[in-house]
Amino acid sequence: MVDFQPFRPLIPRLNSGEDIIGRVSPPYDVISPSELARLKGQRFNVTNITLGGIDGNYTEAGRLLESWLKDGALAQDRKDCFYIYKQTFCQGDLCWQRTGIIGVMAAKGYAEGVVAHEETFSKVKEDRLNLLRGTETHCESIFGIFDEISLRLKDRIDDHETKVLEFTDPQMVRHCLFRVCDPETVMGITEELSEKTVLIADGHHRFETASHYAQENAGEAKKGYVLTTLVPSNDPGLLVYPTHRLVKELAVPTDRFLEFIQARFELQEENDVATLLGSLEGRISSDLGLVLDGKAYLASPKDLSSDPMWELDSYVCQEMVLKGDAWPTEPAVEYEHDTVEAERKTVDGYRLAVLLRSPSVSKIWELARQDRRMPKKSTYFWPKMWSGFVYYRMR
Repeated sequence: MVDFQPFRPLIPRLNSGEDIIGRVSPPYDVISPSELARLKGQRFNVTNITLGGIDGNYTEAGRLLESWLKDGALAQDRKDCFYIYKQTFCQGDLCWQRTGIIGVMAAKGYAEGVVAHEETFSKVKEDRLNLLRGTETHCESIFGIFDEISLRLKDRIDDHETKVLEFTDPQMVRHCLFRVCDPETVMGITEELSEKTVLIADGHHRFETASHYAQENAGEAKKGYVLTTLVPSNDPGLLVYPTHRLVKELAVPTDRFLEFIQARFELQEENDVATLLGSLEGRISSDLGLVLDGKAYLASPKDLSSDPMWELDSYVCQEMVLKGDAWPTEPAVEYEHDTVEAERKTVDGYRLAVLLRSPSVSKIWELARQDRRMPKKSTYFWPKMWSGFVYYRMR
C-alpha cells in the first residue's frame, strides 16, 4: 500500500522583475561545475541549498533557507493540495508532454508498495542525509512510476487544475506547475494511489536517504514523508535513454584487452561509430557497441545464461567488460547519456567506450517486481524533473 498525501509546499515568491528561471535548477547530480557556478550566483537559486554543503555539513544551508523564509523569498501555500507537473519537449519533429502528480509519499523503504530498479552509492546517500539533517526540508522531488491512471481521475484532475507557474529551461523543455485542491479529487488521488505499486524511476538515493531519515525521526510524522512526483506508466512522455560507459585509461595493453574481450564476445568490426550504432538497432538486447582505441566493434556475448538480467546491456557490460583479469583494479568508469558526447570522447582520448541501449519500461518493471537491481546508472529518464519550485518543509 502506497501512502501518498497532499501537502502545503513552500513556493517561490518572486520580486518585481524577477523570473522563476533564476530560482530553479536541474537535479543536483546532473549539474556541471560551470553550470553550478552560474546557478549559485543567483541569490535564491535552489542549488545554494541542495549543493550548499561545507565539507558535507549543511548547517549553513539550513540557515540560508531559514533566511529565505524570513525575507519572504519563499512562502507556504494556502492549504494541503496536490500539484500537477507538466513537461513539454520536442526532438526533431516529434513532441511529447509528460504529466506527473506531486505530493508527499511515506518513506518506509522498499516494503510498502515501493520497488527499486537500480543499485545505489553509499557516499551519495550520506551526503543527501546530511542535507536533510541540516535543512529539515526536501528541496527536490524523487520520480516514481505507477500503473496507469484511471480515465475518471484524470478527467477530474484536468477539470480542477489551476496554473501556478511556468518556465522554459535552456534545453527548451517547458515546465508548468498546476495546483489541485478540490477535496473530492484530492481524496481520489490518495485512494487510487494507495492501490498501486510505485517504481522509483529517478531518485533511489534520495528515497533510501528519506527512509533512513524517517527512522531517525520516528516520532515526527512530517519527517516520515518524501517529496515525490508520480507519473503513470502509460504516459506518452515517459522516455528512457541509455547511459554509456567510458574509460579513459586501460590497465593492460590494447592487444591483451582485445584478447580478453574476444574470449567473451563474438566481435564484428564496423567502419565507424555511426555504422556501429546502426548495427545495434534491432539486435538482441545483450549485444553491445564497443569503441576501443578508436576502432568500433559490434560485440555479441558468448554463452549467456537464461537469467533475465543478462538481457540488460548494462549488466552484460558490468559483468563481461568491466570485470575480469584485464582489470587488476576496479576501472574508473564515467557515465554519459548523450551518444554524440560519448562518441566525441572516444576521439578525445578515452580508450574505451561501451555504447548501450535503453531498457524498456516494461523490462524495468519486470525486474523490479522480482526484486532484482540493475547496475548503477542503467537508466536515464528524460527530461529530468527540475527543482526549486516546490519545497516540502518537514517542520
